[in-house]
Amino acid sequence: MDAQNAMSRLISLCKRRGFVFQSSEIYGGLKSAYDYGPLGVELKRNIASIWWRDMVSKRENVYGLDASIMMHPKVWQASGHLDNFSDPLVDCLNCKERFRADKVTKQTPGTAIEYVDYSSGKKGKMLPGVVPEAGYCCPNCNSPHLSPERQFHGMFKTTMGAVDPMGDFIEHVQNKSLSKEELRAKLAKLMERSTAYLRPETAQAMFVQFLNVQQTMSAKIPFGIAQIGKSFRNEIIVEHYIFRSCEFEQMEMEFFCEPGEEGKWLEYWKQERLGWYRKYANSGDKFRLREHAADELAHYSNGCFDVEYRYPWGWDELEGIASRTDYDLRQHAAASGAKLSYFDQQKQDPKTGKQGWRYVPYVIEPAAGLTRSVLAFLLDAYTVEELSDGKGGTKTRDVLKIHPQLAPYKVSALPLVRKDGQPELAAALAEDCRNSGLPGTCDMNQSIGKRYAKHDEIGTPFCVTVDGQTAEDGKVTVRDRDSTEQVRMDSTRVVAYLHERLDKSLTE
Repeated sequence: MDAQNAMSRLISLCKRRGFVFQSSEIYGGLKSAYDYGPLGVELKRNIASIWWRDMVSKRENVYGLDASIMMHPKVWQASGHLDNFSDPLVDCLNCKERFRADKVTKQTPGTAIEYVDYSSGKKGKMLPGVVPEAGYCCPNCNSPHLSPERQFHGMFKTTMGAVDPMGDFIEHVQNKSLSKEELRAKLAKLMERSTAYLRPETAQAMFVQFLNVQQTMSAKIPFGIAQIGKSFRNEIIVEHYIFRSCEFEQMEMEFFCEPGEEGKWLEYWKQERLGWYRKYANSGDKFRLREHAADELAHYSNGCFDVEYRYPWGWDELEGIASRTDYDLRQHAAASGAKLSYFDQQKQDPKTGKQGWRYVPYVIEPAAGLTRSVLAFLLDAYTVEELSDGKGGTKTRDVLKIHPQLAPYKVSALPLVRKDGQPELAAALAEDCRNSGLPGTCDMNQSIGKRYAKHDEIGTPFCVTVDGQTAEDGKVTVRDRDSTEQVRMDSTRVVAYLHERLDKSLTE
């Protein structure tokens, strides 16, 4: 099956089986907004929980934070987001599509091209053209007839407080003859008092709270601050399902270290994070590291790597691991007046040679996309297998071979028939599993074959079947999702057996 077809089938599965729904679907949907259904939210929570376990709970020197989505506007001024968080926007005068100029493949100006004519309002004939001086054409129709580039700010703006800035604006400009520039300046001035922004990343809160975390936890360098949370970007282009949307979730950590040791920790964290994805994936070769070229680096960065996944449309970013130097702490220290530095009594100051060294830590930032991770793990798990139908032919089986640690349900108890006490035995077994920390269901609908197929499709690692013999000998059948092998065992052993299999999945 080709990659694009697999993507289409996966999207259909996500809707049909309750992983992802279009937001506000009954009203026609909202572009770029998605709701995670009963299984999707469990998958997302499992990925986040395992990231937190591996990045925070298992480490003595990484501390958690849950910061407010809205922060003081000066945070974004100091970080550079207010001035620099914008993209070059271009409109195609032919097909009316809008796109980012920095995401379009450059061509040689003056090159002869052909483009699709949309002048009649419908897709028309091919027309000749020439690549303009800017070096790109419309990615939709290839037209060279484009508007000039203009900057589009990517932060969502809102207001806080009871003051109505629009009411004040109307009062100030009523009966006044003002130019467009004067109106814009007046409105901007009145909006300042109540303007706030939805955060475009979770990182800045960890820099702003550096001193509080360090002092309250008596943290010693090196140490990290981590958080999981929602971010918001007013994206010009939203694409590839949940890969790029205006509202998304991140799993980020800022790791503070001594100046001069950032190279060692960048190497550590890039290998650590690549290994984490491969550990929970079926196809480790679909994850790779890509080093940023010098012209890709932010002005404050001295090194950056992306963990990329081979999506159906090609390699694309899943997580960035960046060496941000001391830029962020210095920016916030200068803007706020706070001393965002660290004093090490055990080290000599390299400049003075005296005991005790005060310095601004350098930072390594592993920043992962939680919603992108959901998509990557779903794509990695989605498998279509050909099986014998027992009659000399073949049939297909759709399976989500998702890692047992990530699976929304770990087990489903299935009565073979809905009589003879089998439903009650299956329900009791499912309850025992849930009480032991194994999320699961008791599924009684449809034939046993269709129930197996359903749980293969939603990624349930184990199904436990209660049959007519169970009441007599107390034995049930445990079926493995991936191999379809079945093991007969005493029902009292099932919970322990499943825990053993789940523990083993961490080392396989």
